[in-house]
Amino acid sequence: MGKLQDKVAVVTGGGRGIGKAVALSFAAEGAKVAVVSRTEANAQSVADLINAEHPRAARAYAVDVADSVATGEMGKQVLADFGHVDILVNNAGVTRDGLLLRMSDEDWDVVLNTNLKGAFNLVKAFQRSLLKRGGARIINVASVIGLIGNAGQANYAASKAGLIGFTKSVAREFAGRSVTVNAIAPGFIETDMTDVLNDQLKEGVLSKIPLGSFGQAQDIAAAALFLASDDARYITGQVLAVDGGMVM
Repeated sequence: MGKLQDKVAVVTGGGRGIGKAVALSFAAEGAKVAVVSRTEANAQSVADLINAEHPRAARAYAVDVADSVATGEMGKQVLADFGHVDILVNNAGVTRDGLLLRMSDEDWDVVLNTNLKGAFNLVKAFQRSLLKRGGARIINVASVIGLIGNAGQANYAASKAGLIGFTKSVAREFAGRSVTVNAIAPGFIETDMTDVLNDQLKEGVLSKIPLGSFGQAQDIAAAALFLASDDARYITGQVLAVDGGMVM
């Protein structure tokens, strides 16, 4: 029996990268998974991968998590399809990098609305189900940038620092129902976001990582699986940096 046998998990940003790895990892441990992505084809592709190994274990949902109305409607459909939700992984995120002097209102709003408000929208959509399911889990994927900041990423850093504060506040509010709420702060993980870095930038980043390599999406999935499992029942309001020692 898997660590998440018969649990229902919602994974946002589940169509690629870290979210895809989390969705596949959860399904392998017995969970049913609602794969949520802004792009329907990406969500369906991951759901199909899961269902090929674990029949009828996954469904795909396309939504912009920044849209509170659409997210609420998606939440109703997930609950109609699965009956309840035990685990929520808020992983959806975007970047719009640029120095603050040249950053537009749109670049600021898009990042904050997706990365921070999106998590709020998802918690609102599923909070009643999570609170009814004693021992439920909320896992927010933040970033080490939310801990240390980064030039050219004021919007992204603010969104991820805000997500950490959101995590701690919701952890306090939901603790009475034995719902744990934790954040993972990935360092530099090999995904589409890091693929665009040139060799010089990559070497500069690697020089700051004691373990000397970028992480893999599966490293974050393993941390999420731990926090979602019974092994982490007594951990809440924490930020787990998975970063090769970058911000120790």
